[in-house]
Amino acid sequence: MPSQANIDMLKSAQESFDEAKGVFVIDYRGLTVQESQQLRRSLTEAGATMKIYKNTIVKLAIKEHDLPEIDDVLVGPCAYVFYKDDPVDAAKAIKGVSQELKKIEFLGGISDGKAINAEQALAIADLPGRNELIGMLANVLASPLSGLVRTLNGPVQGLATVLTRIGEEADKAA
Repeated sequence: MPSQANIDMLKSAQESFDEAKGVFVIDYRGLTVQESQQLRRSLTEAGATMKIYKNTIVKLAIKEHDLPEIDDVLVGPCAYVFYKDDPVDAAKAIKGVSQELKKIEFLGGISDGKAINAEQALAIADLPGRNELIGMLANVLASPLSGLVRTLNGPVQGLATVLTRIGEEADKAA
């Protein structure tokens, strides 16, 4: 018979999977309390949360949600980073803190309903984020428009220059 603590943990894990679009599994061994808080703050800013569950509990929650098995990743102490919106922001937050502390390592995860390995998780961290993509799109769309505005403005600006010179010559003649 499972203990009440395990039943509560399974319910919490199921809720985490219900609310999340995906999860990154990381090795967090060696983090101090302050470093763990730093990671959690970075993840919160990125719209993600870090949870610690028993691996067997996570395996059960994954099965109940019909997600791909990642049993090969769920070995040893793992932390689970659940993201609700953009996986890139969460992955960048993990990678940023990892580079600073040299103690965190991607193990894998589930993204868009597919199992990913550590290399794929790192590749997600290297992608441009949603806001960066929107900025790039705006720049691409604005570039031809600004060229068109300059082209259309040329004759008007030329006419204004000619009228200004005619006005200056009329003032000199008068």
